Amino acid sequence: MFAALHLSRRRALQASAAALVVFGLLLWWLLPVGESSPQGRMTFSTGVKGAVYETYGKLLRNAAAEDMPDLDIDLLNSQGSQQNVERVATGKADFTIAAADAVEKYRLEDRPGADRLQGCARLYDDYVQLVVRRSSAITEAGDLRGKRVAVGQPRSGVRLIADRVLKAAGLRLDKDIKALPAGIDTAPELLRNGDIDAFFWSGGLPTTSVRELSEGLAIRLVPLGDLVNALHKLGGASRYYRAATMPADAYPQTQQGASVPTLAVANLLVTTDRADPELTEGLTRTVIDSRDHIGARVHAAQLVDLRTALYTDPLTLHEGARRYYRSVKP
Repeated sequence: MFAALHLSRRRALQASAAALVVFGLLLWWLLPVGESSPQGRMTFSTGVKGAVYETYGKLLRNAAAEDMPDLDIDLLNSQGSQQNVERVATGKADFTIAAADAVEKYRLEDRPGADRLQGCARLYDDYVQLVVRRSSAITEAGDLRGKRVAVGQPRSGVRLIADRVLKAAGLRLDKDIKALPAGIDTAPELLRNGDIDAFFWSGGLPTTSVRELSEGLAIRLVPLGDLVNALHKLGGASRYYRAATMPADAYPQTQQGASVPTLAVANLLVTTDRADPELTEGLTRTVIDSRDHIGARVHAAQLVDLRTALYTDPLTLHEGARRYYRSVKP
């Protein structure tokens, strides 16, 4: 009888141990044991006030707050792509958006921290926009000779593109035009007041400032698509420009049902090898998952495509971003 009782107790203990194991496995399955959301503080460099980069940065911060509630994101306004690349490369910001030509220029010049730059995602394309009054005699870039032209702030992506477009058209920014260092925050008003004859802008479609200008002033978009071959002959970062077409509905009151041949360049989500892989994976996930939500305000963001997002040329893909793309690979 004693042996039977001892056996019964042993079986009871074994059953209890087995139950604890099953319960532990169930908890492990149901709860995110060992997983933690990225936490701390990071800085994101955006762009000119009121421009697409700034709006995108604000919306991305809101989306990231839901996905990574323990992470605080500080937004820094900037002059644009060139300053954004410099900030991230030198550790003044952790992440940014920048056009591929500005990234390549920084790398080719072997600027500080250039070798540390890495990509997280290819986002959407910027379209080069040369805006004039509808009554203007300017019909191509070559007609800008001697004109007053807003070419963007010194460290903006617009300045880089304006300089190269002018060279492709046989003009020099510092010699053949009257260049003003004005960006999208002030250029539309300068054109409205007659203080300039034209302004360059490079941004997602539609850009709010251009659309609002078109609603109160008769303007035109000057075709630039025929310059792509001349741009490629310039070499260097100019290889990232491609011919593109602004659809007729980008600025309905301006285009009046007509599409406009122009140039485009890809935007990248940029960081460095200093960035934490877990944070980079989480932010890349937020960028892709919030595409439709952000796209409701920044229409260009609707074009972020999981199939092409990992192609971040000229930058290698950050390990954290690589983890994300592997996790969603079909």
